[in-house]
Amino acid sequence: MENKNVGYLLLGISAVVVGIVFMFQNTLKGMVKSSCTIAHGGDYCPMYATIDQQTYLALGIVAILILVGFVLVLSKPEEKVIVKTRTVERKAEKKDKDTRGLTAEEKKVLSIIQSNKTIFQADIIEKTGFGKAKMTRILDRLEGRGFIERKRRGMTNVVVLLE
Repeated sequence: MENKNVGYLLLGISAVVVGIVFMFQNTLKGMVKSSCTIAHGGDYCPMYATIDQQTYLALGIVAILILVGFVLVLSKPEEKVIVKTRTVERKAEKKDKDTRGLTAEEKKVLSIIQSNKTIFQADIIEKTGFGKAKMTRILDRLEGRGFIERKRRGMTNVVVLLE
């Protein structure tokens, strides 16, 4: 349910409760008037003060409900977040990728990835002995040519061979 609708609902309930409070107050005053004149013999009865206190308390609570209702009615609606999913279609035909333009270092890294299919970037660094920056540049080139894909996993990357 939207905030605006809840606000209108609260305002409607508050109006009904105000009507009930005043009807209850009139009924209590009538009962006190008939019973108190017999007991005290005069026009003043201490129960009138109690009735007024109860009425003010009830109206105070209703006032809070009315304020909350107005805040909900006047508040902006929540923005809906639309998430678009991207579907990747893979071609059914299997092509052998051309490795002619690769350097010896890129071929070495690619052969390690081809033998494992999926491997952590840190493991490739261990096996080749290359530095982190050099490995990143090599993997960038291989990823740019469509041989591999890197996926972030915590503090490292998982390198996946694209088929």
